[in-house]
Amino acid sequence: MKNKILLLTLSSFLIVSAFTTLSSWKIAEDYNIHFEGRGANGTFSGLTGIIQFNPSNLAASKIAVSVDASSISTGNTLQDKHARGKKWFDVENYPEIKFTSKSFKKTAAGYEVVGEFELHGVTKEHTIPFTFTKQGTGGIFEGKTNVNRYDYGIEGPIMAATVSRDFDITIRVPVSR
Repeated sequence: MKNKILLLTLSSFLIVSAFTTLSSWKIAEDYNIHFEGRGANGTFSGLTGIIQFNPSNLAASKIAVSVDASSISTGNTLQDKHARGKKWFDVENYPEIKFTSKSFKKTAAGYEVVGEFELHGVTKEHTIPFTFTKQGTGGIFEGKTNVNRYDYGIEGPIMAATVSRDFDITIRVPVSR
């Protein structure tokens, strides 16, 4: 009888653990990071990092990702060259854009992740609202946020006034196990 109780207790513990452990997600190739503002819009590529997320265990969830800043693509070769230059992203000195989570919380619309956002050598706390939709053994993270380039020291040349201070960033990241 004791063996049955012990076996039942152990089985219950393993089942609960299986549902609350973190899921490590692999970033799929077809992700999209799109930015949009007056005077410039386009995409970034070169997304790498780790995503460990479980809606049932938000306290232990973690995101640490980076984007290759030189991967900026506006569809205009000259604009891309200027964006990579010293007066804008200065990719020679600041080759990566990084986000590292500090905490997650459930919201009415999905989730929020608070973390350290590093751009152009400046790190600030930033909140990104997002959703996670499970699809088979994978899923899709989708979020939208706004970044003020002046907050990160990206002022541009004298003609920069024709370009928005604020940019909407839309992120769509399919993942698999």
